[in-house]
Amino acid sequence: MKLTLDDPPRTALSWKLLPAVLLSLSGVLLFAVANDPAGYTTLVLSVLTAAFIDRQLARHLGLIAAGLAIISFVPLNADLSIGHMLQMGGALGMAVLVPWLVSRFAYREQIIKFPVNTGRKWPLAAKLYLLGVVALGFLILPVYLISTGVFQNWPDASDPTIFWRLFLGVNAVGIWDELFFICTTFTLLRRHFPDWLANILQAVIFSSFLWEIGYQAWGPLLTFPFALLQGYTFKLTKSLTYVVSVHLIFDFVLFLALVHAHNRDWLPIFFY
Repeated sequence: MKLTLDDPPRTALSWKLLPAVLLSLSGVLLFAVANDPAGYTTLVLSVLTAAFIDRQLARHLGLIAAGLAIISFVPLNADLSIGHMLQMGGALGMAVLVPWLVSRFAYREQIIKFPVNTGRKWPLAAKLYLLGVVALGFLILPVYLISTGVFQNWPDASDPTIFWRLFLGVNAVGIWDELFFICTTFTLLRRHFPDWLANILQAVIFSSFLWEIGYQAWGPLLTFPFALLQGYTFKLTKSLTYVVSVHLIFDFVLFLALVHAHNRDWLPIFFY
């Protein structure tokens, strides 16, 4: 990320860290703990505290807080009824759109971007990494889903209608994760903190969201490192296309593993 003379200093140890930690904590309270009163209180306290410390930080944390508040208003689960899919899809869309619109047209900033066509070819290492994601997914996901029983947090896809809705839902949420947690949350936090610290802060919120979606039991041991890797990968590649590709490849293996977990005679391609 290129910095200019107008950009705030990016330091790890300063009073600015306090409201940022409160913001991440609010994500844990809202999504992982499901304590809405404590979560909303901490969310508001984060922005108010930032307002006393740094005006630009308060603006940026406010954008993230707005997105978190929007998605917290709907049940975050794998209910595949048309009504819930539309409700959840609308909330997720607004959680990305509102921060982008406010940042671009109210604050006159061009910080939140969604770089799709970067003009850069993926090097061999990037292509090999995609293969590694497939291998890790096949090795880890069936063991995790079946040994813990968390596959039951997603519906049985033996019905053709549910099969395709599950496929659509898994992929749609995967794309949204990168739009909000990486291109929005991580990007805004990087304006104020070193990349490694901004990445940790976003990964806490990212993995908390995934907990409520269904990645429970020892799921955070998978989702937190995954969120960190996605942030680091975006830092290296500066490409939404690439991090979405990584996520969708992993989610495709997840989809296959979920289908198998509910119907053990289907897709007997996993080892666990």
